[in-house]
Amino acid sequence: MGALATQTVSTTKRLEALRLLMQKPENNVNAYVVPSEDQHSSEYSAACDERRAYISGFNGSAGCAVITIKDAFLFTDGRYFLQAEKQLDNNWTLMRQGLPDVPSWQEFLHKNLEAHSRIGIDPSVILAADADTLQTSLREKESHVVSITDNLVDQVWEDRPSRPANEIFPLDVKYSGEPHTEKIKRLQDEMKTKKYKAMVVNMLDEVAWLFNLRGSDIDFNPVFFAYAVITQDTATLFVDPSQINDSVRKHLGEDVDVKPYTGFFAYLKGLGAELELSKDAQVVLGDKTSLAIAEAIGKDNIIIARSPVADMKSIKNPTEIEGFRQSHIRDGAALARYFAWLEEQLNNGAVLNESQAADQLEKYRSELDLFRGLSFTTISATGPNGAIIHYSPDPSDCAIVKKDQIYLCDSGGQYLDGTTDVTRTWHFGTPTEEEKRAFTRVLQGHIAIDSAVFPSGTSGYIIDSWARRPLWEDGLDYRHGTGHGVGHFLNVHEGPQGIGVRIAYNSTALKAGMTVSNEPGYYADGRFGIRIENVVVVREANTPNNFGNKGYLGFERLTMCPMHKNLMDTTLLSASERAWLDAYHAEVLAKVSPYLKNDSRALEWLQRECSPL
Repeated sequence: MGALATQTVSTTKRLEALRLLMQKPENNVNAYVVPSEDQHSSEYSAACDERRAYISGFNGSAGCAVITIKDAFLFTDGRYFLQAEKQLDNNWTLMRQGLPDVPSWQEFLHKNLEAHSRIGIDPSVILAADADTLQTSLREKESHVVSITDNLVDQVWEDRPSRPANEIFPLDVKYSGEPHTEKIKRLQDEMKTKKYKAMVVNMLDEVAWLFNLRGSDIDFNPVFFAYAVITQDTATLFVDPSQINDSVRKHLGEDVDVKPYTGFFAYLKGLGAELELSKDAQVVLGDKTSLAIAEAIGKDNIIIARSPVADMKSIKNPTEIEGFRQSHIRDGAALARYFAWLEEQLNNGAVLNESQAADQLEKYRSELDLFRGLSFTTISATGPNGAIIHYSPDPSDCAIVKKDQIYLCDSGGQYLDGTTDVTRTWHFGTPTEEEKRAFTRVLQGHIAIDSAVFPSGTSGYIIDSWARRPLWEDGLDYRHGTGHGVGHFLNVHEGPQGIGVRIAYNSTALKAGMTVSNEPGYYADGRFGIRIENVVVVREANTPNNFGNKGYLGFERLTMCPMHKNLMDTTLLSASERAWLDAYHAEVLAKVSPYLKNDSRALEWLQRECSPL
């Protein structure tokens, strides 16, 4: 999510050192690719794995760097255009993906590099499927992908942080809702049905979910560095032994074999003979598995498919759903306390910067039951900074929150019983008509998703436009998805489900039990940003008919925080939209107010903000 909005870093010496390595005889590559991901294809990385951020100076969560002998290119999407413009120095060309005539980094390598080029990449940080696709596209130019196992950025990175190895702890079944033994058996049953000999689980959140374990090796993500190999009758967890104690070993029991993390690749190389692998008896790898893992097992012995663990994890059980409900209600109390406090501070003339404000919100969350930390860096953005979609304030250099500007706050908490992610947009003074109209259009899109009813089998790709239609009526839009999956006391972003224009979302139907965010927005570059975000869970819908016998679905909203009426142009709202707003506010008031008995300021604020239109 948000990354600190640091200043531009000079990358001249870093690039010079990297290019010297690229030209060494043992490497001899014309280009070197530095993706964002680590060896587990994590969206958010530990500091030691932030290679793309180190070499480019751009620290947004999504992007890919391509360095040639003479030039350097940074590819990223619309969420990060403004941030990248601020952070990249003059060594770099920003490639704004999604705009007309801007290629993906894979297309760029195929179209822009000369024939017979050698393109270097660390095989542990590129997906096996992507490497195959890339190599196929390069074939007509007789160019090649070259695996360089000793990462070149690591070799030039001075003072590279060490890899974290923090203590791991079990997640009680009263929060997970299902013992890990049953999860593993469900996976093994599916493997037997599909005749898979084994599965490699490489995504950190999938390992954590499967074994009902949590950790803290990556900031804001309660995961730990580990791999797992599940066969039809065994389960092996590869983890640093120093990270597990007797309670973890007791939790895992005798059915889980624990081996050192460092022994994973050696184990894979012996897997073919041990399991008698062949083209008719293969290991399944998730579609986010690295080339290094595929090469270690042997490409003839694998099949790449969407991870069955990701599909299992995406559908929350009743215990997890109830945990989501309760954690969001408690979280709503912290939000009410925060926004009431912030309004009072600004009305009293206090001078607060964006970071100081965010710290106060974290303080209120930290006082809640079952709190285990933030789910991402708080996006606390005033005025123009709100237009930087994934902006987060640098404590040493950030703006003062101003009463006469729009204030956007996107934040979340990690709790033992759930993960929260909520965005609210406020104006504590007098907003302009333009700001009110844009806010109301965003609100209408939010209501459209929240109220949606759709047949089973419908994907988030299909319904994305419902959130944009009110904005489109005014010639407005936004450059990010409308919703992402949300993990249960896990990563705030999870797949495969989501709502957005990425075609990948069309391959996953929304199913009862899936959690997704609902977050349309609008961003006026250099002036203000607007986003309204709730987390919702997909539920069966009670419809008067059932055409096609498909069954119908809708959403249950989980986030409990008022929408800002001061920013609404109520003349744009239909009767049904007004009714939705009043009903939502009545629900928020009823559920959150019992948690504010000891904070009269927040309770009075909540009662005012939740009053009917």
